[in-house]
Amino acid sequence: MATPDQGKNYSYADWETWEGRWELINGKAYDMTQAPSSEHQFSVGELYFSLRRFFQNKQCFVFVAPFDVFLGQKDDKETPDDIVQPDIAIICDKKQIRKKGCYGAPALVVEVLSPSTALKDDNEKFYTYQRHGIREYWIADTANQMVHVYYLQEGTYQRIATYGQQDTLHSAQFKELSIPLAPLFAWS
Repeated sequence: MATPDQGKNYSYADWETWEGRWELINGKAYDMTQAPSSEHQFSVGELYFSLRRFFQNKQCFVFVAPFDVFLGQKDDKETPDDIVQPDIAIICDKKQIRKKGCYGAPALVVEVLSPSTALKDDNEKFYTYQRHGIREYWIADTANQMVHVYYLQEGTYQRIATYGQQDTLHSAQFKELSIPLAPLFAWS
């Protein structure tokens, strides 16, 4: 098993040989082995709990990182273009879920920003999720105590809303889904 040079371009075949946890986005390797901060994990846990409770007994499944999502432009799901590990992924088509992760676009992904991942989540992942047709993307910014909700319209993410600490977040796609945000930012 190899460890990638983060300055080079790689493929899925390369990714399969790497040791540790890595994302492959636009041919670039991103190391995921360093543990996130306590604040990050607390916020992910609060969101996961709310989402899991909402989707319980529904036809969607909630996964928390580390969980690989394989995204590709081709019909060949066995050789994806990008492999990501969103903090939370909601998958509403059970056929997409396999032993190694999710193949194809989840219905909703959530990223909780941390200093080491904020630039990647706001840029590389934003455009990767948009390109692969993930319908809804939430970016939780714990430093500024807000959550941005984006929804895919005609192939481009539109910011539907930005919610603050005292607000209740509403999903653009799942109309009955609402999450009070005060508990999410209780750690801050």
